[in-house]
Amino acid sequence: MCCITTILILLGPRIAIFIWWLINPGLFSSAFNLWIWPLLFAVFAPFSMLGFLISWSLYGGITGYGWIFLIVGIVLDISSHTGAGYRHRDRFRRD
Repeated sequence: MCCITTILILLGPRIAIFIWWLINPGLFSSAFNLWIWPLLFAVFAPFSMLGFLISWSLYGGITGYGWIFLIVGIVLDISSHTGAGYRHRDRFRRD
């Protein structure tokens, strides 16, 4: 059960980005100038990309309340990258 949860957490935002791209590719082309930025965002910071795209689709950019979506995405990305290290900090013994 733990492995399924981990897989869903890791692949869930990437699958959501892919489905959103299939449904509305115009949003991606208006939000990003080059094709490399969405690819890098999707690989390394998918929650930030979702927050950025939500903000872009609602407000036309990162303005006002759009910052909240982006900050929540950044916090989720940081916590997803650092959470495993914190959880397994006692795995390696320091003698």
